[in-house]
Amino acid sequence: MRSTAVSVEEYLSELPDERRKAIEKVRQVILANLPEGYEETMNWGMISYQVPLSVYSETYNGKALLYAALASQKNHMVVYLTGVYMDDTKSRWFEEAYRRTGKRLDAGRSCIRFRRLEDLPLDLVGKTIASMRMEEFIERMKKLHRHR
Repeated sequence: MRSTAVSVEEYLSELPDERRKAIEKVRQVILANLPEGYEETMNWGMISYQVPLSVYSETYNGKALLYAALASQKNHMVVYLTGVYMDDTKSRWFEEAYRRTGKRLDAGRSCIRFRRLEDLPLDLVGKTIASMRMEEFIERMKKLHRHR
């Protein structure tokens, strides 16, 4: 389910009450922990947290670098944590920390799926969001794309 909303407020208003409340809560955690410089916007049909093109525009596809995102999909909600899956060490750290919370990890390549807010360890999401300054994220992305 890809939204055509052009603003975060419009996106949230389209959601059923229970999902809107859950997405709003996760959004609050992300915004409270988001390092300086990233911008919140609607991109790719979801709430996106990205490097502004005014800061770094030399991307492989001309689009802003996506650091994280938040969406409501057909069967679940999802948090995309691009920064976590950029290297194996950070990925292993996150997955181990997630399991230690006692919650079941339902993950894709760079996303964490959850059906209810209670299924998502918000403290870990916040800690993960806060873990990578924008400058470090840009450098890691440059390095990844040089190797492709």
